[in-house]
Amino acid sequence: MGLTLIARIAVSICLSMTVALAVSLSKPNCTNTCGNVTIPYPFGIGARCSASSWFTVACQNSSFPPKLSLSSINMEIENISLDNGTVRVIEPVSPLNCSDEQRLFSLGRSLTGSAFTISAFQNSFALLGCDNSIWLRANNETIGGCMAVCDPSSNDTSCNGINCCQITIPTGLQELQYSYNRTLGSSTNGNSCGYAFLTERKWFQEDYKTYRGLHTNLSNPFDEGFRYANMVLEWEVDNMTRSNYSSCIYLNGTRSTQLCSCNRGFEGNPYLPGGCQDINECERLNFCTGTCINTLGSYRCQAPTKRLASYIGIVSALGSLLLLIAAMWCYRVIRKRLKANRKKRFFTRNGGILLEKQLHSTDNGVEKTKLFDAKELAQATDQYNENRVLGRGGQGTVYKGMLKDGRVVAVKKSKKVDKDDIELFINEVVILSQINHRHVVKLLGCCLETEVPLLVYEFIPNGTLFEHIHDPKEEFPLTWEMRIRIATEVASAISYLHSAASTPIYHRDIKSTNILLDSKYQAKVADFGTSRTISIDQTHVTTRVLGTFGYLDPEYFQSGQFTDKSDVYSFGVVIVELLTGEKAISSIRAEEGRSLITYFLHSVEENQLFDIIDSRVLKEGQKEEIVAIAQLAKRCLYLKGKKRPTMREVAAELEGIQIRKQGSGFQHSYDETEYHSIDLYDAYDISSNSSSMQFDTNPTCAADVRPLLK
Repeated sequence: MGLTLIARIAVSICLSMTVALAVSLSKPNCTNTCGNVTIPYPFGIGARCSASSWFTVACQNSSFPPKLSLSSINMEIENISLDNGTVRVIEPVSPLNCSDEQRLFSLGRSLTGSAFTISAFQNSFALLGCDNSIWLRANNETIGGCMAVCDPSSNDTSCNGINCCQITIPTGLQELQYSYNRTLGSSTNGNSCGYAFLTERKWFQEDYKTYRGLHTNLSNPFDEGFRYANMVLEWEVDNMTRSNYSSCIYLNGTRSTQLCSCNRGFEGNPYLPGGCQDINECERLNFCTGTCINTLGSYRCQAPTKRLASYIGIVSALGSLLLLIAAMWCYRVIRKRLKANRKKRFFTRNGGILLEKQLHSTDNGVEKTKLFDAKELAQATDQYNENRVLGRGGQGTVYKGMLKDGRVVAVKKSKKVDKDDIELFINEVVILSQINHRHVVKLLGCCLETEVPLLVYEFIPNGTLFEHIHDPKEEFPLTWEMRIRIATEVASAISYLHSAASTPIYHRDIKSTNILLDSKYQAKVADFGTSRTISIDQTHVTTRVLGTFGYLDPEYFQSGQFTDKSDVYSFGVVIVELLTGEKAISSIRAEEGRSLITYFLHSVEENQLFDIIDSRVLKEGQKEEIVAIAQLAKRCLYLKGKKRPTMREVAAELEGIQIRKQGSGFQHSYDETEYHSIDLYDAYDISSNSSSMQFDTNPTCAADVRPLLK
């Protein structure tokens, strides 16, 4: 009997899932989904498919993924629940203006006269910020208030008065108003001083903890990324024909509107005529030892007669085995279907459809870009074994792998990509797949069937330029000739990205750890995780500041506008690294010299250039070469970007130095006693730059992934 029971349970689960898939929650011949959102009746697209104009929705297929909106109140829908009689919507959040005098503000859109009310059970009113007092009003009465005080050192995430407070709301409300005041003695400055908004209560347990962890100082919590919050609305349908086997009740204390459901023994949509269908308990889980007879809304068991008992015993043994086999087969089929659906969902969420459109275009030149299979990459990296990790950082983790054809590759497992970044991510994949330059790491393809996107690059075996400068290998030292060649190769690659690619590309994170050396020790520019493409007529991109301190352009740091000259500045830092053998940021140097650029420019100002040059460079290099490259580095490090050369000019000048070196155009090696001081002061305003570069002494602001390393 135990085996029989297990088999029946397995089969019943299989059958229940199959039946559940067959039950339609929408009107016949009506669209039942929009993107990832199910549309049950009384909601529907168009008047024919909805119960009334209040429940008419629209699916915006032009967005990716498609978005569902409630036409009557013009709000985006995230989820509709028949069981709870609720709809989760996305409500815009506006910052409080500290300069406003105390007056009443309407909170969100008014629902007066509609079929919707604000869920008091699932929502709370939140005040995010501090040194604010706020009062909540409804029906011309004050219904609550709270005050938040500032404490930047507090780790409290309960939102109960420290940097944040919340107010419970009564049931049945369709409109809310609020007024607020800054606390006496607090500074306003006419800027945003917080947010007031309705949101789901789970926001306080989940999202607020994350937000609080990212913003330790909430005295001014303005954040360009915080613009929307989820809110739950209850809905009620009046004067409509419901299913015969349904009932509607008021749930005291949790909602002010009726909630309808199918009666026990029935399932389906209680708001559709004939929507509640009888559950055949005999085909699902039942504990009858005899014959199971299904009845309307229930079932009954007919006890076996003595004559049938022996027959049932024999058949049940054979039946149990067959049922178990059937259950296992059903389990495998369902598991395979769920796995396929999961892959399809990830593929769509990660922009697979958009990428396929790009790949099928005959004009974009990306036919060679490959969409890898998730299973193939898992096998190539030994199921992403820790022993295969090449590097970790802010963009993700990189693994070494071997494909079936024997090619060694680097597989970059990205961090989770937001849905707002999908189109940009796919665009970057397409752009990078078109880059064909021998000194840029080649993107071989990607995989979008997993929870996070996977990028596949060519494998570069000899590590980063950073390692060869700061941790040199005795068996293969970095000679002066190699340094000039590597600098020339990197400059040509960046020049190609800026001016020769079909669409200009700004790398945005040029540094020695993102310059790899292949088997012939030729340079390869890597890590385009923060890169951006721009249109031909643009001169800059405006973004939140990303990069690595010590390499970050001061002008970009102050303005937030990244130009091609910002890459030039970062490349100038790399040149100084090659000249001096010093790290861009070092705690070993004196306080004023922690930034390599400050240290370099100060030494130049004091005519002590050759005091800081790497000993190997002094031994192998010629004075004219060293001075020429130092002058070029200095021009790249001008405080004002407009005064810096372009990468095309930098590449041309380095190529010229390399050609003259090969043709013995320079004089003999530098004599330390004769050329101890070289004056480069006339090309740069040291005093202005030194003060502006103090932020270089701070820790790195964006972690680096070192992809493709051995």
